[in-house]
Amino acid sequence: MSHAQKRVLGVDPGLTRCGVGVIEGGIGSPLSLVGVGVILTPPDAPLEQRLLQLESELEEWISLHRPEVIAVERVFSQHNVRTVMGTGQAAGIALLVAARRNIPVMMHTPSEVKAAVTGSGRANKAQVAEMVKRILNLETIPKPVDSTDALALAICNIWRGGGNEKIAQALLQEKSRLAKMVKK
Repeated sequence: MSHAQKRVLGVDPGLTRCGVGVIEGGIGSPLSLVGVGVILTPPDAPLEQRLLQLESELEEWISLHRPEVIAVERVFSQHNVRTVMGTGQAAGIALLVAARRNIPVMMHTPSEVKAAVTGSGRANKAQVAEMVKRILNLETIPKPVDSTDALALAICNIWRGGGNEKIAQALLQEKSRLAKMVKK
């Protein structure tokens, strides 16, 4: 893979259904699907067992596909507290697994993802799914929607992440330059 090419694992966190999707590509080059799926945990199982299963299956996805970056949906408040708790716990597992393997994580909000994939931060699920299908040149839209959302996160990361990384790098260099000036 060239420097501009990246392999990204998108994680749409959820306790019952956690979407996972791996894509490869770069800005200005076609993106391709590497793998897509959903991790299911039984709603009637104890919470700690569900989290353990989620961790184990995410580890398998990372071992199999070796992503360079993991893109996770940034959890923000929803009306249903139980839903947001499970989503937050699942996101935490993804962050833990990434940290353990020293893989950088980028968090993206749902509206960032929608804007990157469709051009509108207010796009609906069907519009996002259709664009994911087109961008990755797929025959059909992956099911369930959690897997499509994971692919959308990975697409967003490749298209927007590069710019965010450059900005972060420039800010670090500027801080370092200013710190040296202050010392003089």
